[in-house]
Amino acid sequence: MEKLRFGIVGCGVIGPTHAEALQSLPQAELVAVADVIPEKAQKLADKFHATAYTDLQEMLDREQLDVVDVCTPSGMHGEHACQIMRSGRHVIIEKPMEIRKDRIEEILQVQRETGKKVAVISQHRFDEASQQVHQLIQEQALGRMVLGNAAIPWWRSQKYYDSGAWRGTWALDGGGILMNQSIHSIDILQWLMGRVKTIRAYTDTLVHKMETEDVAVAVLRFESGALGTISATTGAYPGATTRIEVFGDKGSAIIEDDRLGYLHLASQDSEEVGPYGGGRKKSDAAAAAAKSTASDPAALQASTHAQQIADMIRAIQEDGTPLVDGHSGRHPVEIILGIYEAASTGKEVTLS
Repeated sequence: MEKLRFGIVGCGVIGPTHAEALQSLPQAELVAVADVIPEKAQKLADKFHATAYTDLQEMLDREQLDVVDVCTPSGMHGEHACQIMRSGRHVIIEKPMEIRKDRIEEILQVQRETGKKVAVISQHRFDEASQQVHQLIQEQALGRMVLGNAAIPWWRSQKYYDSGAWRGTWALDGGGILMNQSIHSIDILQWLMGRVKTIRAYTDTLVHKMETEDVAVAVLRFESGALGTISATTGAYPGATTRIEVFGDKGSAIIEDDRLGYLHLASQDSEEVGPYGGGRKKSDAAAAAAKSTASDPAALQASTHAQQIADMIRAIQEDGTPLVDGHSGRHPVEIILGIYEAASTGKEVTLS
């Protein structure tokens, strides 16, 4: 089958991850890259034997491309995605899809007008642990869902925020710990638990010099009636375990740093759990999943990016829909914008 020809716009931190993922896929060929900083574009182009550009439109005009990956600052995603689709190419957008609702709607409108496909990077939906827990929930193996929590206690130094003028700004980053770092965990939480209905929240900036928040706490009610929480910070030195917890009346699962750390299903119990519960222990299934996960986070990231890009290639070749299309990519952004609104107004926010 003929390879699809890819381009990348944005050669900073995440662009090379896309390039590595593309290099690992036999159905893909990285042809060109673009960045407004010539040195970044040339460095990535040299490493992956591609052509370097400093202007996206010039790359689109000169190269025969099928798909372009958008890896620019978050506040530029909509502009670049629409430009790419209007040129006749499909687009893969790094998270977040965009930082404003109206720009997200513009992306979806241009997609409808052009007929091009949109995928939004949420590579952790392709993690083995996420897939396994999602399947169990779909099979109702966890019973009635009761509680879902996401905890993201990360660390980012002031040097990190100072390394790019766009970091930690409302205009280009769209937010702080929630929009930039936590969006993956928030996406997985709502993918597992279902759509969020209402939100109450607090946010603050306690550690860093930046416009946006470096700590946030939200209380959620899902459309199913289940409750949940999000707690996140980039001020937790030196960074601790990311956890996504989902609890039902017939089972519980905990994903720790993208690995299945705990799984207990009532259907697998040889005897009924007592009135005060059975205690927490790592199940055999969780232990096996933990052993099978790669220990190198960078390699794991490139691997799961590759799986998502491969899913996009499948969608293009079969004229299907990517697992994380534009409509799916909109949901976690709506939750984050709802948290910002709830925190700023002090009121409960209902998502439409």
